[in-house]
Amino acid sequence: MLEDLSATVLDISENSTRAGADSVEITINEDEKNDWLSFSVKDNGRGMTPEFVAKVTDPFTTTRTTRRVGMGLPFLRQSAELCGGALVIDSAVGVGTTVTATFRYSNVDRPPLGDMPSTIMTLVMGSPRVHWKYRHVVNGKEYLLDTDEIVEALDGDRDMLATPDVGMWLRDSLCEELAALRAQPC
Repeated sequence: MLEDLSATVLDISENSTRAGADSVEITINEDEKNDWLSFSVKDNGRGMTPEFVAKVTDPFTTTRTTRRVGMGLPFLRQSAELCGGALVIDSAVGVGTTVTATFRYSNVDRPPLGDMPSTIMTLVMGSPRVHWKYRHVVNGKEYLLDTDEIVEALDGDRDMLATPDVGMWLRDSLCEELAALRAQPC
């Protein structure tokens, strides 16, 4: 089982940057009314062949050279299916990859969402040259973060995204925005 979904989003998004993506879109949708929680990570990286996509949820299939097994996607698939959802991977070589996971929101086995503000801060600071878009929807109310807008406010200096001051501001702002969406304290 997965500890929390934010760590999984972090892992998949880092895979996107390793695949050469310079644009990554992360979407979280919390829909309590219809009893669904979903997330997707979409990138414009190298993409995968249909043959590799077909076997990518096998724990013994990995592109990493530091270890011989890749457990992230197999565990995600298992967790989603145990919670009445699914894992869908759409990829094309030279175009990019979209990973989408869905879970029944009320399922007792659904992993918690986790600390998305810290996850997004880590991704942006770790890869400031990537164009990050983060969309979070809670029961129809939406928040959108676009790092290009932040870079514009920073007079075009993308490297500023990697500074501690901007990172902490980003995390705190995300925390406040998500608290407002949920109508609960940060």
